[in-house]
Amino acid sequence: MRVFLKALGCRLNEAELETWTRDCRARGYTLADDAAQADLVVINTCAVTGESVRKSRQLIRRAQRSNPLAKLVVSGCYTALQPEQSAAELGVDLVVPNPDKDRLIGIAAERLDLPVMPETATEPGENALLARGRHRAFIKVQDGCRYRCAFCIVTKARGDERSRTITDVVDEVRRVHAEGVNEVVLAGVHLGGYGSDLGTDLVALVTAVLAETDIPRVRLGSLEPWELAPGFWSLFANPRLMPHLHLPMQSGADSVLRRMSRRCRTHEFRELAATARASVPGFNITTDIIVGFPGETDAEWAQTLAFTREMKFGHVHIFSYSPRIGTKAATMAGQVDRKTKRLRSRQLHGVAARSRREVLQGLVGTTTDMLIEQRTDGGRYAGYSTNFVRIELDAPLASDDAVGTIRRVRCLAVGDDDCLLAEPA
Repeated sequence: MRVFLKALGCRLNEAELETWTRDCRARGYTLADDAAQADLVVINTCAVTGESVRKSRQLIRRAQRSNPLAKLVVSGCYTALQPEQSAAELGVDLVVPNPDKDRLIGIAAERLDLPVMPETATEPGENALLARGRHRAFIKVQDGCRYRCAFCIVTKARGDERSRTITDVVDEVRRVHAEGVNEVVLAGVHLGGYGSDLGTDLVALVTAVLAETDIPRVRLGSLEPWELAPGFWSLFANPRLMPHLHLPMQSGADSVLRRMSRRCRTHEFRELAATARASVPGFNITTDIIVGFPGETDAEWAQTLAFTREMKFGHVHIFSYSPRIGTKAATMAGQVDRKTKRLRSRQLHGVAARSRREVLQGLVGTTTDMLIEQRTDGGRYAGYSTNFVRIELDAPLASDDAVGTIRRVRCLAVGDDDCLLAEPA
């Protein structure tokens, strides 16, 4: 039984994909490299933007064309919004709702009458994550969100907040580490709300993962810049918690943030960034910015550009606003035209590129630990630093199997493709 898995969108979708990978292995299924080779195709869709919806539909249709005989299962936020319509229009075999995603492989096996092989049929010691070229594992710890930002359809698609127990998360981290993975990313829709349904919080979870596992590197996924539990910043005193956070700001104008129903203002974000950077030298902050939110004036856009320059983000994910039916923003007056959004997007890309370059220049001469993830075509080792900056190492290493290991390196210069060039320290 050959299974092809594909995810679009957020890190949580990637974490779910890795859960399905392990479930496939437990059932004796093998992973296919593309849909054309598979007996079963599973697609985890996204609906965060109109473009995400288009790509989700395109991916489903492409899978059908390349392998019309394969069973096709879809899940994710796009299908969650209109599951019956999605199945009927796209001709898929099974739609698995978001609340049931953790059991998707089992549900597919039951509903589609998939064959089951004995566990001994799997290759001993095979690591499904590494077989897919991955040296970090995304661990889903939480789903759903209690907030309703004006632009966001994902919270409607994902439903109420639901957290995994600390014991479950710790057990999964131990398992992937035993399989050879050296870095985990704890991910959720509203990660800062972890434990709201269990009487605990994110600090307790991270503390337990650091204390009860030996995984060398722990990262946090995208984290809304509010509701950080007491003691959060003290967690970074442990060098195994990586000094990088993706904090989606969405705008640098307080008036736009109010229309977005966001719960963080620019002065609060400044204080948060200062605290982060004081906790660990070289702390890297990345963010999301939405371009052309309804009613966004030239003056408001100028505030966003100025705020982005000031914050010196290591990277900015830039999204042009697209109306999502069922959200408050879709009905707002003052929808910004496409030409204006394209112009503003180009401006922001320029500001973000300069900020990223400044961050990289500030790291030249420092030493850091690098998780080696691949050997490039040019013969260099490539991977990421503790603060999630891409590094290329142009030097021989003592071990021929360096990929997947963590090495101490010294950053020498900024490369042409916005990475750091380094040598063994």
